[in-house]
Amino acid sequence: MPHFGFILASYLSSIAIMAAIALWLFLDNRKQKGALRALEARGVRRRSDPASKRSVTPHTAAQVTE
Repeated sequence: MPHFGFILASYLSSIAIMAAIALWLFLDNRKQKGALRALEARGVRRRSDPASKRSVTPHTAAQVTE
């Protein structure tokens, strides 16, 4: 039992670090969703949105002929 304090401190610090990371992820998720809402309000659409699919296909170097 002489190492109980060290073990307890290790577990508590690990829990505190994981809680801080979880909080950071939660807050960042809210920030990113807010940024997406702002972009969509300005008319910018997601590429994965079926309504914004374009009939133009991107050109690649292999498709370009000289």
